[in-house]
Amino acid sequence: MQTFKNFDLLPSLQATLHEKEFVTPTEIQSRAVPLLLEGRTIVAVAETGSGKTLAYALPILHQLKSLENEGKAVSTEASPRAVVVVPTRELGEQVSKVFKPFTHTTRLRVRALLGGTTFEVARRSVKGSFEVLVATPGRLVKLLDMGLLSLGDVRVLVFDEADQMLDKGFLPDAKKIVGACPAKRQLALFSATVSPSVEKLMKELFSGATVIRSEGSHRVVSGLKTKHETVFDGKRFPLLEQILDVPVQGGTIIFTNTRAQCDKLAGELEKAGKACVVYRGEMDKVERRRNLKAFREGKIDLLISTDLASRGLDVDHVGRVINYHLPQQMENYLHRVGRTARAGREGVVINFVTERDEEFVAKLGTVDAAPKGEKAGKSSGEAWPEAPNFKKIPKIIAAGGPIAPLKIMLQKRAR
Repeated sequence: MQTFKNFDLLPSLQATLHEKEFVTPTEIQSRAVPLLLEGRTIVAVAETGSGKTLAYALPILHQLKSLENEGKAVSTEASPRAVVVVPTRELGEQVSKVFKPFTHTTRLRVRALLGGTTFEVARRSVKGSFEVLVATPGRLVKLLDMGLLSLGDVRVLVFDEADQMLDKGFLPDAKKIVGACPAKRQLALFSATVSPSVEKLMKELFSGATVIRSEGSHRVVSGLKTKHETVFDGKRFPLLEQILDVPVQGGTIIFTNTRAQCDKLAGELEKAGKACVVYRGEMDKVERRRNLKAFREGKIDLLISTDLASRGLDVDHVGRVINYHLPQQMENYLHRVGRTARAGREGVVINFVTERDEEFVAKLGTVDAAPKGEKAGKSSGEAWPEAPNFKKIPKIIAAGGPIAPLKIMLQKRAR
């Protein structure tokens, strides 16, 4: 069995790993860390909750501390040697927290340049000398354009959660950021999914990169039990009340598709006497962070959110995810369900399914299915052997073959 001790990391990093009781690396860590330590450019595709951040943080810290040990410490102001680009402020804060314990033993400095702050705060974030910068693309490009930041000494550039950034038209910014770095620099891209936009970025900026795909990529994480609940006549809330009466170990995140749906549901829950907090866009930043803090600390067990909470949110105790409204894109579904069953833990996902969702649920069979040689987990949301043809529903039922958890609704439509 491989352990972190097998990695050729500096003693200061090994000491922190030992202190934090990090013993066995995850699959993506086992595969990515050695390649990054060799200086390779990589593209890593792994499911949410697989430990991607530590997979690049350790090689970055090892490389930069090694330079310092050789007498090549950073001396230029506002000129980091490693940059991690993240799509959201929330993910940036999570990434910074992963780096933080290792800075105590290495004495390396990590700065955050994130959206949602004033320009003065952003300017102060890059003042002085430091080694690692965690940044959102908009702020990073703005300070580059203003000449307040230099990437001329960057040795490692990481794009984390690249699929989400590219959904927001990130490619031009990505090219500008890469162009501001030296020609000889190491690149790494981490993503939970590979959308067409990610493939385009890989072709344009990561040609020749070593591609790593974890066994769990394009599938929901292991340890996850999925259940589909059929919703008739739009009556979601009574069903939700019944589900919430069943306790789970940890908190519950309920996903909606719009801010209006989010607020409406939160209001209904409060009227029903169920304490909850909201986490969505277009909220006061202080209120949003306060709500997340209450949920993370276990003071509130229900978090109602849009897809804002589906990426980059690392909350250890999420035991259940409820898709009150299913998303339209598979990538968003994977990110949502990745909020639970993290780091080897178990979790439950409950999908509210209407007739409009039939096609989407059919596709889940190809996502949930285990690789060849493995057995799909038994649950009420067991993976379909193949995506069904809804036009052949009567034949499927007559044959007695496997039909997904929508069996009742499918029979109703077939009559």
